[in-house]
Amino acid sequence: MSQILSAFVHTLRLEADGILGIELSPAPGVVFPAFTAGSHIDLHLPNGLERSYSLLNAPGDTTRYVLGVLKDPASRGGSVCVHEQLRVGMPLTISAPRNHFALHEDAGYSVLVAGGIGITPILCMARRLADIGRPFEVLYFARSRRNAAFVTELEALGAPITWHFDDEQGRPPDLQQLLSRRSAAADTHHYACGPTVMLDRFLQACETLGHPNAHIERFSAVEIAPSADAQKNYTVELKRTGRVFTITPDKSLLHTLLDAGIAVDHSCEEGVCGSCETRVLEGVPDHRDSVLSTSEHASNQTMMVCVSGCKTGRLVLDL
Repeated sequence: MSQILSAFVHTLRLEADGILGIELSPAPGVVFPAFTAGSHIDLHLPNGLERSYSLLNAPGDTTRYVLGVLKDPASRGGSVCVHEQLRVGMPLTISAPRNHFALHEDAGYSVLVAGGIGITPILCMARRLADIGRPFEVLYFARSRRNAAFVTELEALGAPITWHFDDEQGRPPDLQQLLSRRSAAADTHHYACGPTVMLDRFLQACETLGHPNAHIERFSAVEIAPSADAQKNYTVELKRTGRVFTITPDKSLLHTLLDAGIAVDHSCEEGVCGSCETRVLEGVPDHRDSVLSTSEHASNQTMMVCVSGCKTGRLVLDL
């Protein structure tokens, strides 16, 4: 189980249209763990939901955790609760930081691409690269200037920034043209966080241009269909207890375990936050998440039990 920490809301500030900045402080006697650039935490919200949000303050600053949350018109209750129910001084429980969007600090050059609220992990990465003296640039896209958050903090880092505001340019950014300004060097890393459409175009542009190191973090799920060899019914054995369950199409692996009283960390239930990552001891999962990399999928060492299935008819999990 992930470490659960007691915190309280120290500061709330409107950072841009629809974007709330939240500074969390540790409760008395609590020490916030250190984190790395690209990390996120889970908020246990007053309405009972758990939601993951990226940390945007400098990784060396563990006296606080700072988040930016967009009030999503398509919210399933998380961002609306943050905007409408959080109050300064309110106690919250949170998870310890996790990182599925790690920064390669030894890269010769880093290109950081943010779309809208995707600036949160990108700003954290930019702060880290500035602190360690590594070269980088930022591409920041938003619908308009009033939708762009943390502009002052980003400009204070002194790195090259390319701004694109759709309402001023009259069109979305041309990612392939912008990313073509740097050669496909083996030691250059490209990172992107933002809307699904932007991330798909980013990956396509990096592939077309031959950029070898492209990394993304999704805030919303991409539906991945079961593989052709995925099993409709399969069994799961929990190694630590020896309990065995049959998984059928009418209930996910995660909910089968939860309904049986098995404690499994979870948050998004869409395969994007990484909360439910579980070690696989035997069998081959049918990966349907948007968290693990292609190489991590191929290794079959872990799986996201909220969305993934099984190809071999049987899985043994480290639970």
